[in-house]
Amino acid sequence: MHALKSVDPEIYNLLLQESCYQLESIRLIPSENYCSKAVLEASGSIFTNKYSEGYPGRRYYEGQRYIDQLETLVCQRACALFGAEHANVQPYSGSPANLAVYLALLKPGDAIMGLSLPHGGHLTHGWDVSVTGRFWRAVRYTVDRESGRIDYDAVRDLAKKEKPQIIVAGATAYPRTLDFKAFGEIAREVGAYFLADIAHIAGLIVGGVHPSPIPYADVVTTTTHKTLRGPRGAMIMCRAALAEQIDRAVFPGLQGGPHNHTTAAIGVALKEASTPAFRDYARQVVINAKVLAEELLARGFNLVSGGTDNHLILVDLSNKSVTGKQAAKALDRAGIVCNYNTVPYDPRKPFNPSGIRLGSPAVTSRGMGPSEMRQIASWIDEVISHIDDEARIAKVAHEVREMCRQFPAPGILLEDFEDSRPSTQSQINR
Repeated sequence: MHALKSVDPEIYNLLLQESCYQLESIRLIPSENYCSKAVLEASGSIFTNKYSEGYPGRRYYEGQRYIDQLETLVCQRACALFGAEHANVQPYSGSPANLAVYLALLKPGDAIMGLSLPHGGHLTHGWDVSVTGRFWRAVRYTVDRESGRIDYDAVRDLAKKEKPQIIVAGATAYPRTLDFKAFGEIAREVGAYFLADIAHIAGLIVGGVHPSPIPYADVVTTTTHKTLRGPRGAMIMCRAALAEQIDRAVFPGLQGGPHNHTTAAIGVALKEASTPAFRDYARQVVINAKVLAEELLARGFNLVSGGTDNHLILVDLSNKSVTGKQAAKALDRAGIVCNYNTVPYDPRKPFNPSGIRLGSPAVTSRGMGPSEMRQIASWIDEVISHIDDEARIAKVAHEVREMCRQFPAPGILLEDFEDSRPSTQSQINR
C-alpha cells in the first residue's frame, strides 16, 4: 500500500492498526466476519470510478457496457444461489433495502408487523426511532417470556387482530430457527405480504443449515456481509410479479447510482458461497455456536431461550451482577470483542442493558473449532468473574493474542504493509 502511505499516512496507520486488531482479537460480534482477499480486491477496484444510474440496458449514462454485464451476472448468481425469481443487487445496505420494500408495497399509514426491537428485531421492522415506525403504523410481536421463543399462535392472533399489510420475519438477536412456513401461512390468512429479512442468516441458508424463506415469502431482503462473508451491501429478492415495483422503489425511488465496486464484490462472495467449502463453513458456524453456548451454560450463564440453533447467542448477565456494557468493555480489553445488547423484558435501558450478544461467524472463518470455543467460554467466564481485576484481564489478553496467531484471518496479510507488527503493538494495547 505504497500509494496510501505516501498520500495519507494517518489513514494508512489507522488501517494498519485495525488490521492488527482484527488479527489479534477474537471477534464475536454476530454481524461481523472476514471477507476473502478476492472480495476485498473487487470492493477496492476501479469499478468505483463508474456512475450507473438505472438498470442493465436502461442506463442514464453511456459507457456502461461492462457494468451492465457485471450487474446482470451478479443478479443471476443471486437467483441461482437462493432459488429466487428476481434479484436486485443495488441497495446500499440492509436498512434502505427494507425501506425500498415498504415503499414498493405499502401506502403511508399501512401497518408493518415485525419482531419488537428489545426482543431481537431490527430498527427497520417498525421501531419508533426509525422512519419505518413513524411513516407506517407499527405492530410488534414479541417472544414468550418463559421460553424466549416466538409463539406463532400469538403471532397469528395478533395478525388477525391488527390486519397488517406486511409481516416481517427477521431478527438481529434471535438465536433460534425462524419458521418461515408458519409466517407465510399467517400472512396469507390475513391478506398481508410476507417479507423475510435474512440479513443475519443468509450464509446459513445457502449453506443448508437454516431453512430458506424463498418458497414462502413474497420478498426477501439481506445484507451481503455477516454470515455471507461479502462486502457491506444488500440485495432484494422477490417473486417475478413484484420485480418492477421493487426495482422502481430502489431506483429512482430511494437511490441514485449503484456502487458498482460493491456489486462486483457481492458477485465474488456469491460465487464463493456456491462452493462445498462454504457449506462446510456454514455447518461449522452452527456447531461452534452450539459448543460455545453449551460451555457457557455449564459455567452458570443464563442464555436467552436456553441456547442457539444458529450463529448467535444472547446472554442475560442479570445473575452475574454485571451489566452488559461492563462485560462488553472488559471483554474488549481482554481481546474478546462482542456487543452489549438488550434481552427480552429487560428492565435496564438500551445503552446499558442486561445482556451481551455473541456470534461464531468470524472465528469460524479463521478455522477455529470446538476446542477453541471451549477455551473462549473459559476466558469469558474468567473475565466476567474477575471484572475489576485488570491484571487478570491483561493475562487473558495475552493468551488470546497467542491463540489468534495460530489462526490466519482471511483477507488480512501484514505483508501488504511496509510496517512491522511490533511497531504498532503498543498502540494496539492502549
